[in-house]
Amino acid sequence: MTRFERVDSPEQSLVFAIPNAGLPSCIYWGTRLPAGEQLEQLALAVQSDVNGGMLDAVPAITVAPLAKETFPGQLGMKLRHPDGRGLDPSFEIEGATIASEGSVWRFVDPILELQYQLSVEVVGNAFALQASLEAKTPILIEWLAAPVIPAPLDAVETIEFSGRWCGEFQMSRVPWVAGIRLRESRLGRTSHEHFPGLILPSIGCGEASGTARAMHYGWSGGHRMLAEQLPDGRRQVQWGNVADRDLVPSTGYQTSKLYLACSDKGLNGIAEQFQLTVRDYIVDFPDSERPRPVHYNCWEAVYFDHKPEELVEIAERAAALGAERFVLDDGWFLGRNDDTSSLGDWFVDQLKYPQGLTPLIEKVHELGMSFGLWFEPEMVNEDSELFRRNPEWLLGPVDQVRGRQQLVLDMSLGPVRAYLLQRLDALLSEYPIDYIKWDHNRVLPHTDANQARGFYQLVDALRALHPRVEIESCSSGGGRIDFGVLERTHRVWLSDSNDALERFWMQRNAALFLPAVVTGSHVGPRVCHTSGRELPIEFRAWVAATRHMGFEMDPRELTEHEATVLTAVTAWYKSNRDWMHKGTIQRVHSDDPAVLGEMHISQDKDQFALFVAQMEASAQSLPLPVRMVGLDPLVQYKITLVNADQQHGINRAPVALTRDSLELSGLALMSIGVQLPISFPATLWVIKGEKL
Repeated sequence: MTRFERVDSPEQSLVFAIPNAGLPSCIYWGTRLPAGEQLEQLALAVQSDVNGGMLDAVPAITVAPLAKETFPGQLGMKLRHPDGRGLDPSFEIEGATIASEGSVWRFVDPILELQYQLSVEVVGNAFALQASLEAKTPILIEWLAAPVIPAPLDAVETIEFSGRWCGEFQMSRVPWVAGIRLRESRLGRTSHEHFPGLILPSIGCGEASGTARAMHYGWSGGHRMLAEQLPDGRRQVQWGNVADRDLVPSTGYQTSKLYLACSDKGLNGIAEQFQLTVRDYIVDFPDSERPRPVHYNCWEAVYFDHKPEELVEIAERAAALGAERFVLDDGWFLGRNDDTSSLGDWFVDQLKYPQGLTPLIEKVHELGMSFGLWFEPEMVNEDSELFRRNPEWLLGPVDQVRGRQQLVLDMSLGPVRAYLLQRLDALLSEYPIDYIKWDHNRVLPHTDANQARGFYQLVDALRALHPRVEIESCSSGGGRIDFGVLERTHRVWLSDSNDALERFWMQRNAALFLPAVVTGSHVGPRVCHTSGRELPIEFRAWVAATRHMGFEMDPRELTEHEATVLTAVTAWYKSNRDWMHKGTIQRVHSDDPAVLGEMHISQDKDQFALFVAQMEASAQSLPLPVRMVGLDPLVQYKITLVNADQQHGINRAPVALTRDSLELSGLALMSIGVQLPISFPATLWVIKGEKL
């Protein structure tokens, strides 16, 4: 006998068929079903036929497809005896705990003495699925997939996310074909190269319409994604941890959470669900009502050359521009004058700071700013007191290839975590530090899930001691961004690139998963240190103002005009950040491929901000209208071009918005749109809209 269980979030439904013998299978994942849907009839509707070249029954795509079911694709569980012999489990249901906020089902193999547990949790508008396996005696677990969900058949492609240092969150459309698409991050961290997210758009899905489904694997270590189209045409997607380099027998294993979103409002519906889930349910802010303070980070101003008197001067100028938090970056600790030494020696350098950090922090506080400090706890240099005392704390061999002149500490070792906790706790206890920029600047010598688990344990222990301190996840920029790390941190550094052109498209793509409130974005130097490109202050400032705003340049380089612009944009950000950070970001479709746009819409839908970037020169001679999204078609809105003063002098017949506000219905704004002035590349127009 088969029972059926349904789990609903406000916008989507999952339906599982649960037999007495065997593991459950998901027979429906989509937008929310009607309350009276007959689940037995739903199961009959999706029942497959067979033909002469097949087995007499079609094996289900269960939450962990097994060999004993003669499954024709990749298995969701690969187990061995400690001596290497394969294990082929066969499960039957043992029990369940059913609740409106989620359910847990337990299955046992009485012969092999195994227990498999499936957990489905409702997290805001999303689902979080997790699998665990327990054995009475130790076994080798080569692979355990997070609960497997069949992929939709009304699609011809997937949308994946790849990237590189200073080029994260690149979207790639990959066609479905027979066989396997395998992606792995084997670098020991979430990685720039393989963000663990996947979007499954149905045919006809666009930015704001059509059905889309999405997955995110919330794990900060090496991960694997497998998308497979079976010979019979069905599709499955598996997510899980990359197997450790050296498998050891274990009696227990748990996957990370696999988050699911589904919407009939296109990619923007996916973005809205994930953004709200992260902001309201995953990130635990010490003070959720505190406005996100404007950052100043000194890295691209001074690098390792710390002189307290210069830092005070920089802090004064940053505060005058509107900064509310001063972050002292790399170079403050014992002997740290370049990237070849001192990682691990977390003591204030008395040569640079003979009175410690107190005078600088006191000055920062006098200026009305809070104080943050940079650490890279998981790393070590050979030229450090820590390495000389404890070479056995190293992850991997001493003769490994270095990365950024540094090595990695083995975070699975209790003494390593204890030392790091002691040093960080001592500094946070001695100084009034309210923010940590936590960096991770190289890949691991080999994939090791225990490294990520050790990192989690250290952060959890530090937060227990200092619950009011906020933490930023930085990993050479975007190398460690996922929902697992965001359960423990409060901000991500999206990319080391402060090139605003690169930043805008990266931020727009990342908003499919990340809300503005956790996404750091800084105004970089006039000449970008990673691209060599020189961009106007107007463009740099407005791009930063679309997320959690900050500055990361030497403010002494600013001309009077640049300082005036930056001060004005920062003031606009402060007056609008509350509703922007509580709202959602939606992608705006542009008929001009040289133009990208996005809208921030308030929680109550009463106001919005449209940001339209001219990324390069257009092919046509005149701008094309920009159509908005997410508005109430029957409501009248007043729209104002906030930065009309940024026209370049090439506009011979200024458009209406440059002279005055307009009042239009949501229908008009979404159907015919508005005209913007002719623009040079690296121009960002800002339209503020308010419901009348």
